[in-house]
Amino acid sequence: MLVRSPAIICSVRGHGEHGAIVRALTPDHGSLAGYVRGGRSRRLRPVLMAGNIVAAEFRARTDDQLPSLTAELTHSRAGLLAEPLPAAAIDWLCALTASALPEAQPFPRLYAALDGVLAAIEHAPAASGWASAAVRYELLLLTELGFGLDLSACAVTGARENLAFVSPKSGAAVSRDAGQPYAVKLLALPAFLNEGRADSGWDAILDGLRLTGFFLARDILNDRRADALAARDRLIDRITRLRG
Repeated sequence: MLVRSPAIICSVRGHGEHGAIVRALTPDHGSLAGYVRGGRSRRLRPVLMAGNIVAAEFRARTDDQLPSLTAELTHSRAGLLAEPLPAAAIDWLCALTASALPEAQPFPRLYAALDGVLAAIEHAPAASGWASAAVRYELLLLTELGFGLDLSACAVTGARENLAFVSPKSGAAVSRDAGQPYAVKLLALPAFLNEGRADSGWDAILDGLRLTGFFLARDILNDRRADALAARDRLIDRITRLRG
């Protein structure tokens, strides 16, 4: 095995006294794990941080061997980790990616989307802009893994307008009129997810996070990977505090 590729660092776990096992997302080879010799050293710690983009080289002699990984930093987002809200978002999005994706299966749309939302966290003038992008990333990840929601039309009436809810059983949209009598049993569908809006307020973003969070917890992070949800809880807590 020999893979040379740009990659987004998603998780780093210490291994032995000095090494680290790093999982990174590549555009053409999907999520790959590799052992970095000296990965916990002072020189490499700033390189191997979640959200950073590196030029990665994975090498292994056999298919069942953990590859060795060398990584050269091409873009650092380390400065964002000093800011509580961006740091929580990067931590969660990278933890989700590392936990949810199967090994070595390409997801080019997810790579592009993760790269885009991380860039938005870095450059967006308002946090609400990248927060809505983070919700869309979660929705895309559900779709790419076969658990996509059907937000195109009302599951009851077939209407394509005035969609306001999602059924927790089917993952299908429900119109406001059809769903109102059962609203307490349904999940809110914020307008920015079904009307193509670029902007949204914090209440809508929190509704979006509740929506995607329900299906992520039920369908993807429902085993040992559920520990990743702790990072999501920290993000939601910080958004809630910001909203006041």
